[in-house]
Amino acid sequence: MIVLSNEDVAALLPIETAIECVAAAMKAVSSGKTEMPLRSIMPVGGPNYFGMMPGGLSDPACYGIKLVSLFPGNPDHGYSSHQGAMVLFEAEHGSVVSIMNAGLLTAIRTAAASAVATRELARANASVLTIVGNGEQAEHHLEAMVTVRPVRQVRVVGRRAPKVSAFVDAAQKRFPDLDINGGTDVAGAVKDADIVCTATASPDPVLFGEMVSPGTHLNIVGASIPSKREIDSALVLRSRIYADSRASMFAQAGEVVDAIKEGLIEETHVRGEIGEVLSGSVAGRGNDEEITLYRSLGVIAQDLACAGHVTAEARERGMGVNANLD
Repeated sequence: MIVLSNEDVAALLPIETAIECVAAAMKAVSSGKTEMPLRSIMPVGGPNYFGMMPGGLSDPACYGIKLVSLFPGNPDHGYSSHQGAMVLFEAEHGSVVSIMNAGLLTAIRTAAASAVATRELARANASVLTIVGNGEQAEHHLEAMVTVRPVRQVRVVGRRAPKVSAFVDAAQKRFPDLDINGGTDVAGAVKDADIVCTATASPDPVLFGEMVSPGTHLNIVGASIPSKREIDSALVLRSRIYADSRASMFAQAGEVVDAIKEGLIEETHVRGEIGEVLSGSVAGRGNDEEITLYRSLGVIAQDLACAGHVTAEARERGMGVNANLD
């Protein structure tokens, strides 16, 4: 078994590679080539949760489980909000082949999934990006969005101005050719944006239907349990919605679940899975005026694909620490 650190994962999974790993995984999800029980989520005190995500891929054949703690207050103490481990098994004998930190893997694969959706659904000339949130996911989403679209201007918005300013300063150093600014006014930052990514820990909507301009593509990332929602029902109604997984969407996407219960929409309002768009069986954006929305809940197939790549590369390069479990 290979044990891999965050530094190993960062070196072995650049965002360009992660995007292709996730795209392949999403095609597999929509073609029925995965095993993906719904994740189990257990409260562990206050706003904190522990999640268990098992699953399997048929190509390459592997299975595994991600065990992850979600502690929204961690960034205030210098820790990632996601802590945990990804354990990968080979399918021939059922042996553990690798274990790696799940925090960075989750951050990279989540941003990569948004990039896959953006590449398929956003207008080709999308150049103005708004990110609602200023944590780890916001950082990775910035890198992912500039990888798939010709972004020139970035607007970052959050609740606390000092943290937004710190994020902008760091981002400007990393991407000196971009026009990056920050603030606390969500409506102003979203107006006339081409791409909007929400990556917050808010349990209540931060993005409302009247804020969003026609033609915008949305990646809704932060709310991962049914009791939380980053967007309101008006925006659900206005948007052409795509899922990573229908099963996850109708069980865990609070804003969609609530809209169906309230009779505002039917399940058919969700146009399809992003894997179906990739395969051509479901249409993507229809015109430049539509609001497209990718609802990211995260599925284990994404983690397995990325973990499999990292494991293979680590073996090839002689990276990680070998641990004998016999």
